[in-house]
Amino acid sequence: MKITIVGTGYQGLVVGTCLAENGHQVVCVDRDVARIDLLRQGLPPIHEPGLEELVVRNIEEERLHFTAELGPAVEDCLLVMLCVGTPADAEGEAGVRAVYDAAREVAAAMTGYRIIVNKSTCPIGTAEKLKAILGEGTRHAFDVVVNPDFLKEGAAINDFMAPDRIVIGCDDVRVREIMKELYSPFLRTGRPFLNMSARSAEMTKYATNAMLAVRISLMNQLADLCEAYGADIGEVREGIASDERIGPTFLFPGLGYGGLGLPKDLAVCIRLAEEKGLDHDLLDAIRDVNDRRQDQFLARILAHYGDTINTKRIALWGASFKPRTDDLRGAPGLRIADGLREAGARLRVYDPVAGPKLRERYGDTIDIVPKYYAALEDADGLVIATEWNEFRRPDYERMGQLMREKTIFDGRNLYTPGVMREHGFKYVSIGRPEV
Repeated sequence: MKITIVGTGYQGLVVGTCLAENGHQVVCVDRDVARIDLLRQGLPPIHEPGLEELVVRNIEEERLHFTAELGPAVEDCLLVMLCVGTPADAEGEAGVRAVYDAAREVAAAMTGYRIIVNKSTCPIGTAEKLKAILGEGTRHAFDVVVNPDFLKEGAAINDFMAPDRIVIGCDDVRVREIMKELYSPFLRTGRPFLNMSARSAEMTKYATNAMLAVRISLMNQLADLCEAYGADIGEVREGIASDERIGPTFLFPGLGYGGLGLPKDLAVCIRLAEEKGLDHDLLDAIRDVNDRRQDQFLARILAHYGDTINTKRIALWGASFKPRTDDLRGAPGLRIADGLREAGARLRVYDPVAGPKLRERYGDTIDIVPKYYAALEDADGLVIATEWNEFRRPDYERMGQLMREKTIFDGRNLYTPGVMREHGFKYVSIGRPEV
């Protein structure tokens, strides 16, 4: 099948590459000429495990192509997938202009029937507006399909290749069967192919992220209760997760959710509720709980050092909003880093892949080191902000020898309090007794 992907951001690049890996002829389009030049060389501008190898292989196999010209890419394909950004502002207004602009360009370039698949996360009713825009811009027949993705940064390749489900918003039986054929190789294990109305498909993406945000914020408030009453949130989590009605995922307390998807989609849900005059107090509470997490943790660090903070050197392990990505958008670790810098502390930061983006953001105002033990030299404390696997089993003796003060503020609960006590560390974690 010949497929055109409009947009080579995180979503578009992963989707296009994975479809090429499964034998389709894929052309990825982006206005950013510099980005296209890098991709033609097999150099993705984002870090995602396994992505670069797939890009290189499919370029070599001539299944994956990159261009800055939309017209030729749309002339000879069946599916056009819109994978452009839809950022939301502080009030939850989704920025869908890029989606509409892309639709206008696609309409002008169409030479025959096309299926326009909107994979961008858009508010309810966007598919209907896309139909109107396309109808005004072309005399050719077309169908519009809503097809939200549920890719997690750091695991996007596996999420696409082995999805939990495929959601399609489509009211035409023939188009539905084409989409089912497209995704059939990924659903061999019996995962569901869910066809629904376009509006329901649009809402499913927002509802999913809102539900995930609920679990994270609730666990963080339960962690506060555990601290206040001397319980251990790790033990409590095991008890909760064993309930089949609840399950184990997204039940880890910490610095709150970050990234782009959950905060943006929750804000849009609040905005949608406001527009219809509906109550949204629970949605507000979820966001408020999350927004406070980094400030609460930062306050604990500052309280420990008091007026001496401007004489301290603090190590920070992890800066990306989650492991296995270099994405700093909404990263809780940056709020901690900024707060410590504002208080006068000197920072030495290590992140396995986000170093270049950290340098772009901070320049030489912080020390960015190439190895994680190097960050600990003469440090008066260590803050753990991202749960990279390499941080989970460190050499405690070596850490103690390198650090000037054996104090750890663990925002991801990587270590066992009793073990840290045995090694002589002051250990502050979330939802567990302090040692």
